[in-house]
Amino acid sequence: MFGAGAEFQNKTGYTRQSLRGRALDWEHKPPAFKRYENVGKVRLATPQVQGGMPLWETMQRRRSRREFEEAPLSLETLSQLIWATQGVTGVAGDTLFRTAPSAGGLFPIETYLVVNAVEGLERGLYHLFLPEWELEFLSAGNLGVPLARAALGQGMLSRAAVDFVWTAMVPRSAWKYEQRAYRYIYLDAGHICQNLYLACESLNLGCCAVGAFFDGEVNQILGVDGENEMAVYLAAVGKSVHS
Repeated sequence: MFGAGAEFQNKTGYTRQSLRGRALDWEHKPPAFKRYENVGKVRLATPQVQGGMPLWETMQRRRSRREFEEAPLSLETLSQLIWATQGVTGVAGDTLFRTAPSAGGLFPIETYLVVNAVEGLERGLYHLFLPEWELEFLSAGNLGVPLARAALGQGMLSRAAVDFVWTAMVPRSAWKYEQRAYRYIYLDAGHICQNLYLACESLNLGCCAVGAFFDGEVNQILGVDGENEMAVYLAAVGKSVHS
């Protein structure tokens, strides 16, 4: 009845037998970060980690908000939102712990931004390089329109100030978890997106996650191969008309 979904569940399941005799290949561990060379860099602002709306109130207010004002976000606000999703909260060896958990501390999720209206940023596609707390400018243009088209015509992605697009670097997680990595990838993305929701509510912004999209079209917008790296989740952010 459930076809591929049931097959996915079965093939990524653990049994006591399947875990026997496994060892990690430390010599071939994939890189922890993706970096684009020879592109423009934009330094992000230092996030504010004190004060703000109380957590319980933020959770009470959280909603998906799809209507946005035609108003830009400041670069400082964008930096705050990025920190909420992927900000570094601690260091252990070469591992950068984040504001959201990740299976095995592998952090396979990469953050891309389709910027429609952010003060100080040219409209276009950006990638977060976390170790330097900077955005890498990949391409210019009004990408909110094709992104909305790829997301089954959800026009809010073209009207939002910025769209978060999260991809998964599959080998980064599969190195340890093999087929089960696909489960953990989606769990990781969910943790990250919930942080974005709560941060937006705290800043009186609107946020709406998007899980329905044509995978190949979104991958093409980002310039990723859809196998080793693939889009897994989107979210539109802007100043909500209901705030």
